[in-house]
Amino acid sequence: MKVTHLDGEKIYYSFLSGANEVISQKKVLNEINVFPVPDGDTGNNLASTMTTIIEEAKFEGSARETFKSIADAALIGARGNSGIIFAQYINGISMGLKEDDRISISTFAESVKQAVPHAYAAISNPVEGTMITVIKDWADSIYSLKENAADFYDLISGSLDAAINSLKDTPNKLKVLKDAAVVDSGAKGFVHFIEGFARFLHTGKIEELNKDSFGGISFEDHPENVHNEFNFRYCTEGLVQNEGINLDSIKKELKDLGDSLIVAGNESKARIHIHTDNPDEIFMILRNYGIIKQQKVDDMKSQYDSIYNRKYKIALVTDSIADLPRDIMDEHQIHMIPLNLMMEDTAYLDKLTITSENFYDLMDQVEEYPTSSQPNYKVVESIFASLTEHYDSVIAITVAKALSGTHQTVSNAAELFIKAGKKIDVIDSKQNSGAQGLLVMKAAELIEKGYDHDEIVDEINRLAQKTKIFVSVNTLKYMVRSGRVNKVTGIAAKIMNLKPVISLDENGMGTILDKAFSTGANTKKIVKRIKEIKKKETDIRYAIVHAGAEERAAEYESTFKEVIGKDPEYIMSISPIVAMSAGIGCVAIAVMAD
Repeated sequence: MKVTHLDGEKIYYSFLSGANEVISQKKVLNEINVFPVPDGDTGNNLASTMTTIIEEAKFEGSARETFKSIADAALIGARGNSGIIFAQYINGISMGLKEDDRISISTFAESVKQAVPHAYAAISNPVEGTMITVIKDWADSIYSLKENAADFYDLISGSLDAAINSLKDTPNKLKVLKDAAVVDSGAKGFVHFIEGFARFLHTGKIEELNKDSFGGISFEDHPENVHNEFNFRYCTEGLVQNEGINLDSIKKELKDLGDSLIVAGNESKARIHIHTDNPDEIFMILRNYGIIKQQKVDDMKSQYDSIYNRKYKIALVTDSIADLPRDIMDEHQIHMIPLNLMMEDTAYLDKLTITSENFYDLMDQVEEYPTSSQPNYKVVESIFASLTEHYDSVIAITVAKALSGTHQTVSNAAELFIKAGKKIDVIDSKQNSGAQGLLVMKAAELIEKGYDHDEIVDEINRLAQKTKIFVSVNTLKYMVRSGRVNKVTGIAAKIMNLKPVISLDENGMGTILDKAFSTGANTKKIVKRIKEIKKKETDIRYAIVHAGAEERAAEYESTFKEVIGKDPEYIMSISPIVAMSAGIGCVAIAVMAD
């Protein structure tokens, strides 16, 4: 039976068929991903985009409303360069549709062609030889076939030849593809989508969505001569929601903060993609345009290292509460799971989309004090999926489970892979901040020395009991605002000028260890504690962390270098989430009896 018009039902199921086809090709798309950076996640990003379409789009009855539902879902779920370009193109088609109940071949052809400039306009610097080129060539083919196509299947299947030829030609348009001897990954994903779309029009049967009966393409070569040049480190994405968003204004403000900029959207949503070294700057700008509904930051360097430049067979993971300098994490290829910091109805990614510096500026400005929440389960699952594919085993060291649900979230995600035969251990550090950082650093050193997985887990569990952190809190104002100290206690502390020493007990629970009534007396109490530890232990290593208190941190360095007899392992600013509770001006020393 010929399909001369597309109604809502046929559009809906054709899209689902196309989406399923892309998802089924995820692994191959990851493997050939070399542009714009070889971070091996184009398949993941396109699959995530398609999954959201499957889950969120609705059959609305009329063709136009169904297409609009799909376009909205694509924009909400868009991930990565290719996912966002695809979503923008689908939104362009949706906006160009005039017919309501059913869409004719002529209307469809006009819409897919007119949507091409819409997709190009979203990209700050369009590069030919990528998905956008294949989209353009496919749309031109559709437009040229519209007069002679017998029905929609004839139209779509006929246009596949043009799309496949365009895909095969991508290495001739983009040198990085020719050097790697692969076609463009995102473009290949688009061709697979059209392939699946055509399959449903041909069969009309949902049960055949994932079958391989329809003639397709392979191009399953692994890339060669993969480049390792990164202009910027983080693939950063956000979804902003508001009425009357000015997409051009967003693009103008962000264009000098990175590359691979795409600003896609419609009258109420903006999906942003950019490669940058400072994701926090991006989101400090975006918060002025509306409510930030989604945030995602991928460390492309870390992704590249996992695939092409692994130093070790064991992957080491920690969460963002562990305060450990970026250069040490890079040296040992340590992976980070960000917690969420909730502020102004937005979930910021700790240490990524919000840093200590811009958080301190906002702490006293916001009406409702920020809160924290554990990592997103899907984010953790995705990290484990990538690591278990490239490493023999994984060790994850989390913030004390007594302080956060992070340990349970990470454990739950790990269990999925453990049941599948992967070797993962999740360790409760019973610590936070610099103390957790020291444990992670020690685990990294043991991996480097060639210790086996189980030996490292046993040693870190042992050292967790011999690690402490002593926090000098400058004011209890922030602990009161965060709810960790009641207001009555806070008022009394202010009157008495109380300067408590905060620590964690053997189970990782926070406790007031000592009380002092001046900064000097507070420091003396911590010095006394350190001296007591030094009497019992022959080798101590330590770190100093602070919240916007560089001068006090420098004083600590001088004081404890004399007490302990060596330099600290590092000095750094603490996680915004830790600062949220401890407050601006706090300083801490973390010690580990090694």
